[in-house]
Amino acid sequence: MSDPVFVCYDFNIEPAIPGCEILIAQLSQLGFDSFQEHENGISAYVDSKISSEIDLKDIQILNTEEFKISFEITSVEKQNWNIKWESNFEPIYVDNICCVRAPFHPKSDYKYDLVIEPKMSFGTGHHETTSMMISFILANEFTNSYVCDIGSGTGVLAILAEQRGANKIDAIDIDNWCYLNSLENIERNNSKNINVYEGEVEKLKNLRYDSIFANINLNVLLNDISTYAKMLNKNGVLYLSGFYKKDINKIEQEAKNSSLKLIETKQKNDWVSLKLSKVSN
Repeated sequence: MSDPVFVCYDFNIEPAIPGCEILIAQLSQLGFDSFQEHENGISAYVDSKISSEIDLKDIQILNTEEFKISFEITSVEKQNWNIKWESNFEPIYVDNICCVRAPFHPKSDYKYDLVIEPKMSFGTGHHETTSMMISFILANEFTNSYVCDIGSGTGVLAILAEQRGANKIDAIDIDNWCYLNSLENIERNNSKNINVYEGEVEKLKNLRYDSIFANINLNVLLNDISTYAKMLNKNGVLYLSGFYKKDINKIEQEAKNSSLKLIETKQKNDWVSLKLSKVSN
């Protein structure tokens, strides 16, 4: 008897943020239970026993013009599943001092060795936006600071911020699996100073932070920049990513309206990450 198989739906998604997270959320409601992030989107896996019952017309994101999505369907033997997942998940190295790896990878000699199991969450370091945010954290000072990671995904940015000296970090995400995944990764990395919340950023709007990370998507950022600005202490710093180079002017204009000044820009392919500082009145 042949081994049971998973059916793999390989999705190419543009823009990837927040497209990947939205698609994962909707696919999980249909029985998809394993997801793997890749350069152009995600691979979603479902047991072949229920694959015939899958009807993608129920997936709302596939019926919107906001995202460009294509996909291919293949089968994967169950006995090869772990091997396939692990072989496709390579460690990420950032700025020669930080390694982001899965639990099955050997410990690295890098100064910052982060162990991240993504499950269904965004943020392994493979995507350009996460990599640039990691680079910003490595290059800036966080000693004894209060940090907020909005749209925390796997919790990788919050975990690194603690290792860089932040003594209090709040991480928040609207998705339950991201909330749970962050808790697991925080424990996996022996982090002690990170509080994780599930919900909208409004839950934390009355708190004041030295630094805020927000790796989300253009529309959410444009809508929430004013809230982020109010959540910053005097001379606080906001780090943003999740959008393209062509969108910088939109972000910068909204930032100016909220008394934020663009300090530095990073770019990887067409993706960008910005560092902005709160302007004292």
